[in-house]
Amino acid sequence: MSRFHWSRVKHKGWALASLIFVTIILIPNILIAVEFFTEPNENWLHIKEYLLKDYLENSVLIILFTALATMLIGTSLAWLITIYQFPLRNFLKWSLILPLAIPPYIAAYTYHGIINYTGIIQATLRNHFDIQVNQAYFNIMSIPGAIFVFTVTLFPYVYSITRSYFQSLSASVIENAKLLGSNSFQTFYRVALPISRGAIVGSVTLVILEVLNDYGVTSYFGIQTVSTAIFRTWYGMMDLDSALKLAGTLMIMVMVILSMERLLRGRKKFFDPSSKVRPIEPKRLTGVKGWLVFSYCFGIFAIAFIIPLFQLLAWATMTFETVFKPEFLELAKNSIFVAGIAATIIIVIALIISNYTRLQQGVVPKIFSRVTTLGYSIPGAAIAIAVITIFIMLDQQIVSFLAMFQLKPEFVLRTTLSMLVFAYVIRFLAIGFNAIESGFEKTGNRFTEASRTLGASTLRTFFTVDLPLLKGAIVSGFILVFIDIMKELPLTLFLQPFNFSTLATQAFKYANDERVQEASIASLLIIFISALSIFVFYRVLDKEGK
Repeated sequence: MSRFHWSRVKHKGWALASLIFVTIILIPNILIAVEFFTEPNENWLHIKEYLLKDYLENSVLIILFTALATMLIGTSLAWLITIYQFPLRNFLKWSLILPLAIPPYIAAYTYHGIINYTGIIQATLRNHFDIQVNQAYFNIMSIPGAIFVFTVTLFPYVYSITRSYFQSLSASVIENAKLLGSNSFQTFYRVALPISRGAIVGSVTLVILEVLNDYGVTSYFGIQTVSTAIFRTWYGMMDLDSALKLAGTLMIMVMVILSMERLLRGRKKFFDPSSKVRPIEPKRLTGVKGWLVFSYCFGIFAIAFIIPLFQLLAWATMTFETVFKPEFLELAKNSIFVAGIAATIIIVIALIISNYTRLQQGVVPKIFSRVTTLGYSIPGAAIAIAVITIFIMLDQQIVSFLAMFQLKPEFVLRTTLSMLVFAYVIRFLAIGFNAIESGFEKTGNRFTEASRTLGASTLRTFFTVDLPLLKGAIVSGFILVFIDIMKELPLTLFLQPFNFSTLATQAFKYANDERVQEASIASLLIIFISALSIFVFYRVLDKEGK
């Protein structure tokens, strides 16, 4: 095996910068892995013997049934939208992505407010129809309720990715299946599903990672999961060692899930031998069939987006005067500011690493690429615990150094926004990196090589040639990262400085204090910004011709 020599590396400036960033990303993961195998304390022994089994069982139950439900709903919607023409299809085609704008924790307290004893459904049944209902049937604050909330807010991951794959299929595949005697369902089950297995498994894996990252829904519903246990161990017991071991347990779950994803994807690959792929032409459905398909698609959209949105609007009209004050505008400014700063840093780092990995061939760039995308697979609770530990260590070193100059601050870094932004960068760098990497793959290297041939340096080529070509990818990556940070809850709750709150944390605090009506305005603003960003994102994709 040949040894790695730094002298053989081309583009050393890009390589050094990439190495620094990749090392920083790896530090929290290494810390969690090392701490997981250290000597356990009494708290951890108690958790391991009496509580861990329940945490794991609840987490696995929610993951399993959410994955199944989102797969069924997302895949069926993607197939119906792709192959059929029915009323309002063009509207539903993009609007079915809008539920992503509603964070799961907001949907959780909204639906609880809708169906609880004082909610609109039970109040209507009592006051207008004199019907008293069994409360057990309306208890959403349970594991089935959490599965419902995750399903209606996360199925767009499966829908959007699978529909994109279905659209890339050649019409001849569907036509040949029908010529061989398959009806619509058989064509879907025997042809489309096996071909799109990779896309479905990949999108469902994203859903599972989002569920594992959740803290808001399970905490509000009082469900004991590994993620909520991390917060309770840190905040309740002030036991950082046990919290790190729980974070390690969560990472092991993620590794198992990612390994299963690889197995489920399989090694089979499908491609169209023809040079020209003829897109699928949607078949027009008329009469009852058309309205049935419309009812199914619109019904899902209504449950996932319209109903919670209208409930939040109703609450907002009731609490606007008491909530919408200068302090509220400060929350909006904080959210936009921290999301904008973190998204900008992420895009800059993504540009540096992705530019190096495309210019330098070999094993090291591939490793850099894999490590860069590692953060998104780590739940926010695990990242938060690792980041806190790192910043405590850094603080101790800085305080010791400053003591040499007769300066004695108690804290230096751990009470600042730098800790929160650092955690955001680790968690969401993969999103920005994937967007930039896709942009580089689309533009190719021919313009870069032409510029280098004409005598321009790598740095000058990057600024004068590569960046203008990547404008769409940069905007898309920034928007996607910005949306995720705006909605993010676990990291922000854990790491926000004193006297600093965002729309997400304020909405959750209101809801957690049973003031769900007051939480509506902050929730609506998050949804509005996220929905607008999603719209702009897809406009950018259309202009880029993707």
